[in-house]
Amino acid sequence: MKTLNLLAAVLLIVGGLNWGLVALAEFDLVAWITGQEFGETSALSRIVYGLVGLAAVYGITQLITRPNESTRSRSASAAA
Repeated sequence: MKTLNLLAAVLLIVGGLNWGLVALAEFDLVAWITGQEFGETSALSRIVYGLVGLAAVYGITQLITRPNESTRSRSASAAA
């Protein structure tokens, strides 16, 4: 599970950096990595974009299903 969490985190960072670069510099990092021009897509870039989207869905499910860390620590200190 740690490997999946790490992979999802890396993909989310790539996606976040890509969108930040698109907004600030009109530079598409994924297109550049896959040898495309800004705004162009290839099968490889679409796979990368799809994996970033899946990582986001996975991240959302982790946030929803994981107990809130701060709530757990408050409950433990209140019980003591």
